[in-house]
Order: sequence, then structure tokens, then C-alpha cells
Amino acid sequence: MSNRTPEVSRLEILPVRQAFAHEAYDFTKWLENHIDVLSERLGLQLSVTGREKRVGDFIIDLVCEDEEGQQVVIENQLERTNHSHLGQILTYMIGMEAQIAIWISTEARPEHQKVIEWLNESSSSEVGFYLVKVEAVRIGDSPYAPLFSVLAAPTNQAKELGEQKKEWASRHQNRQEFWAGLLEKSKGKTKLFSNTSPGKYHWIGVGAGISGIKYTYVIGNDSASVDFYIDTDKNSGEQNKRIFDLLLRDKEKIETMFGGSLEWDRLDSKRASRIRKTISSSGLAQVERWSELQDQMLDSMIRLEKAIKPFLNGLDAN
Repeated sequence: MSNRTPEVSRLEILPVRQAFAHEAYDFTKWLENHIDVLSERLGLQLSVTGREKRVGDFIIDLVCEDEEGQQVVIENQLERTNHSHLGQILTYMIGMEAQIAIWISTEARPEHQKVIEWLNESSSSEVGFYLVKVEAVRIGDSPYAPLFSVLAAPTNQAKELGEQKKEWASRHQNRQEFWAGLLEKSKGKTKLFSNTSPGKYHWIGVGAGISGIKYTYVIGNDSASVDFYIDTDKNSGEQNKRIFDLLLRDKEKIETMFGGSLEWDRLDSKRASRIRKTISSSGLAQVERWSELQDQMLDSMIRLEKAIKPFLNGLDAN
């Protein structure tokens, strides 16, 4: 068995212009004839259908088809990415009704890479964007070869994250609209939430006059509630349980004043405690019933504050 060490050479990375002096005449023509090199790097099967194809006042470097017959546009930029080429890529996609765009550059600005990643998240599953870095390499006196590195590409994970973000954004907008309607209805009926602004979260709250104790509205997809939330002790939670137990001793009086039963949630496994009235007739998903639900929540909150307020004096001092 031979102990001879195999000869290992050094790979040089050189300026792309040293291998391809002219973008259109040299690099784009080379890529047209060697599209398989890029295809292998991207995991796509591309076949060139046109070079320097005109779209309006612009010229696409290469137009391809993938294995499914989808249109692919390739924009080459043998320099640092810029806004102009980003705009051209989007223009080409629309003009050619392409499903895939490949942007090849020698240096990608971080801002442009983020844009491509965002486009992959935000676009439908039928559309994909690739950002590819190209470098020239060689070993010793060998011929130059382009080295492609994929900086951004469409993935199922990115699409799923994009769909999640859209869902979150839609939910946040719906919540803001719901809270805005509820707070508008509150005007003239109670001062409790008069200085509160609509937010994007599933709850809005206002202090009950004791630090850490709030009256809160809570909205879910199919239900809602009004809460008296006790979280004045941020450490052990013992003070929260003590306040809850003091109020629990007057449960019958409080529920009589409220005009109905309440849910007394000591929440022994958690730091906080709460007294809650759940409204299960509808929630955020039933847009057509928002007005009715807002009326129910407002009525319940007014009655909850009226029922508990007389028992708050001295709670924080006990």
C-alpha cells in the first residue's frame, strides 16, 4: 500500500471580470451554453429558450424553462447588486409571466438579500426568487471556472413562514378594528377605558387602581371574556393568591351585584389569578356578529367593575 500523499493544489478566487471581460458578450453567452452548471447548483433543470429577449424598453439576459415548463428569467450583474436591477427582475417576471427569477451578481448587498428572502416569504407557492453570487476560480494555470453560491432561494419553510406572517398581520388588523369599535361604544357609558388605544394583541387592559391589577377585555377566534386580572406580585405570586382569596370570601355578594355567576380562577399552577366572565356566543372570526359581541362585552365589563370596586379598598394593604 502506497504512503504517498496526493498532491493538493490551491484554489484561487479571482475577479469575475478577469474571466469574463464583458457581461453580455462573455458571461451571458457562456451561461447560455453551460446552463447545466447553474442548473445543478440550484437543483433545477433549466433549458434556455432565449437570450437578450426584449420586454418593453428592457432586455432580459436569459429566458429559460424548467422541467415543468415554467418560465424562468435570469438577470446577470457582474457587479454589486443595485435597485435598478432589482426593479428589472420584477419587471421581467411580470412581463414574461414567469414563475422563477434568478439574479446573479458578484456581490449582494445585505438589503437586497433581505428583499429576495422577503419576496420568497410573501409570494405564492408558485413563485420563487433566487439570489446567486458568482466568482471566478481556477487551480494553478487551469482555465477559469465560475463558482455559483446560492444566497437566497425559495423553500417550503419560507413559504410557510410567509403564510404565517400574513395570517398574523390579518389577525392583528382584525383585532385593532374590533378594539376600535368596542372602545368607541364605551364612550359615554364608562370612563374605564377612556384613555385606552386599540392594539393588535388579543387583549386590552386598564388599571384597577392597585398596581398590577387590571380590568381586561380578551378576544379569541370563537369566544371572548372580561377579566379582573390579579398580578401585583411578580415574584412568588403569594400576594396574588391572597388578594384572590380575600375576594373569594365575598363571592356571593360580588356575583349578586354582577347579576350572574363568574369564573373564579385561582390558577394555582401560575403566578397570577383572575375573575372572569366568558362570552362564548361568538368571537373574532364571526365578523358579522362583532357589534353584538362588543355590546355584550361592554355590558359585562361595566357590571364587573361595579361589582368588584367596593371590595378593592384596602386589598393592597392587607
